Amino acid sequence: VGAGGAAALHEVDAELGDTRAPVGQWLRPRAYPRPGESIEAACRREALAVRGGVGIVDVSTLGKIDVQGPDAEVFLERLYVNPIASLQVGKARYGLLCGLDGMILDDGDVMRLAADRFFVTTSTGHAAAVFDWMEDWLQNEWPDLRVWVTPVTEQWSTVAIAGPRSRDLVALLAPDLDCSREAFPFLGVRRTAVVGSADALVARVSFSGELAWELSVPRSFGPALWRAALSAGAPHGLTPYGMEALYVLRAEKGYLIVGQESDASTTPADAGLGWMLGRKDFVGKRALQRPDLIRDDRRQLVGILPVDQTVLVPDSAILVADPTERQPMTAQGHVTASHWSPIMERPFGLAMVRSGRRRHGERLHAVWNGQTVEVTVCHPVMFDPEGARRDG
Repeated sequence: VGAGGAAALHEVDAELGDTRAPVGQWLRPRAYPRPGESIEAACRREALAVRGGVGIVDVSTLGKIDVQGPDAEVFLERLYVNPIASLQVGKARYGLLCGLDGMILDDGDVMRLAADRFFVTTSTGHAAAVFDWMEDWLQNEWPDLRVWVTPVTEQWSTVAIAGPRSRDLVALLAPDLDCSREAFPFLGVRRTAVVGSADALVARVSFSGELAWELSVPRSFGPALWRAALSAGAPHGLTPYGMEALYVLRAEKGYLIVGQESDASTTPADAGLGWMLGRKDFVGKRALQRPDLIRDDRRQLVGILPVDQTVLVPDSAILVADPTERQPMTAQGHVTASHWSPIMERPFGLAMVRSGRRRHGERLHAVWNGQTVEVTVCHPVMFDPEGARRDG
C-alpha cells in the first residue's frame, strides 16, 4: 500500500520511527513516537509542538489535478459551488464540489497559476473520483470546452510546515521567497526554488488552523526537501507530526473531513458551509433547492464537550436527549470525531446533530455499548475562532 508521492517519502519517514496505518489506498504515519513513548503521548506532544512552535507533516497523498486550457476558468466555475472566476493569479481558494443531488462530493484548494491554468487539490480518499467526475463532465456534457485535466498526484511530493514559527523555517528553505505577511498573505501561491529542488509550488494554506505552508516539489526531490527541512528546522525545535496529531488539530478548528463528518446525505449547509454557495449556477445547485434539503431539522455539524472531562466519547457514539428512553431510542445525532485536546486540556469532539446550530449550549447524552455520558453541544470551532493564528 502506498505509491507515487507518498512512496517518495516512505523511507525518510521510516528513519524517524513512524508507526503507519492505512489511509485510503495509502500507508501514512500515525505518529513519530520516541523510545518508550505511546502513540497517544506522541500525538499530544506533536500537536502541542505545532501549536507552540513548528511542525512538519507529509501530505503528499492529497489528490492533485492540473487543469489548464482557454476554458479552464469556465469549467471550474461550473463545477465548484463557490466563485472561481474571481480568483486572481497567485491566489488559492478553498473549494467545494457537490454531486448532482446537491450532496458534498469533495473539498480541497483551487490554486490559480495563470489565466488559463489551475492546480487543484482534493482529499486523499477522493482523488480518483474527482478526476473521473471532471472527465465525465468534460467529455460527455461540455465537450466544446477547451480544457485538459491531468491527474498529477504521484508526480509531486508535498510537505506542510505549520506553527507560529513556520515562517522562519520556510524562509530558510526558500531563500528567494519573501515570506512576510504583506508579500505572502494567507491563500497566496508562489513558484520558487527551495533547498533540494530547483522548482517548488508554495501555498499558504492550513489544515491545522496555524500559520502554515504547503511546499510541493517534483516527486524525486521529496526526500531532499524533507531532510533539508529537518536539518534547518532543528534549531527552531521542528517536530515531525503524523495523522493522529493532524486529526486533533483539524478537529479543534472544526475543519471538515469529507466522508467522516459528511456522508451521502450531507449538504454544504449541513456541514456549516452554506456561506460558500454563490449566486452563480453550479452542479447540484437546483437539487439543493428541494424542500427536504432546506429543512431546519436536518443534522448539522457541531462541537461536543463531555461534561465529565475524564471520558473520551468514541467515534460513532449515538447522541440522544433522554438516556432512559426505551429502545429503540430516538437518535438526535452521532459523533464523527473524538479526541483529547492537549491545548485545551480536555476531551472534545465533532458531531452531526439534528438542528444542531440552534442547540449550542444544550445538553445531550452520548450512548455506546451500554455506557452513557452527558455532553454539551457547542460551536464546532473550539480553538482560535477568529483565525488570527492562521492569518499570522
